[in-house]
Amino acid sequence: MDGMGIRPAVLEIGERLAEHGYVALVPDLFYRSGPYEPMDPHKVFGDPEQRKMLTEKFFALATRPAVMKDTRFFLDYLTTPDVKPGGVGTTGYCMGGGMSLLAAGTYPDRVVAAASYHGARLATDLPDSPHLLASKIRARVYVAGATDDANFPDEQKARLEDALTQAGVDHRIETYPAKHGWAIRDTPVYDAACAERHWRTLLELFDATLKRSPERTQS
Repeated sequence: MDGMGIRPAVLEIGERLAEHGYVALVPDLFYRSGPYEPMDPHKVFGDPEQRKMLTEKFFALATRPAVMKDTRFFLDYLTTPDVKPGGVGTTGYCMGGGMSLLAAGTYPDRVVAAASYHGARLATDLPDSPHLLASKIRARVYVAGATDDANFPDEQKARLEDALTQAGVDHRIETYPAKHGWAIRDTPVYDAACAERHWRTLLELFDATLKRSPERTQS
């Protein structure tokens, strides 16, 4: 998910992956903060008090170490009889983009494909920066930034590119002509053309690395 939590627009991503033939898990990374109503990104983006609440109530508890601890249970949940054996693919948006790459580096034996769309803080000076795990990643990686995105500036793109290249990770980093948050339909910066490009690249990545259930695949 992105930084606005679980809501219909996020669940639709899982539904579309399921329609394509994959078992899709969409975990709520904000569960530690207790029950909450679906957020309206338009209101949150435009209201400083709501952004403050988001930071203090939700982001403060959904730390990267905490989410990586949870991810082990997400992966274990996917080892059920209903799921074909094999690797797992992850994708994330905004805060979830960093989580997706961290999952690939934290659980390299399980994650075989990892995508990040308008991901935030992917190659910073912080000790939990995803690029620091590049040497552990075995997954194929796809990262899409935006031309207007203070959360993933050019210097971070270069740092991530260098880290993945030096580690020998099969990867591609691209920049879309859009603003941070463009992939999910209910954000004020949603870009339909770039969102469909996101779907093409995500499905290309997963189709090349994961197993699908033919009976679920649409023609």
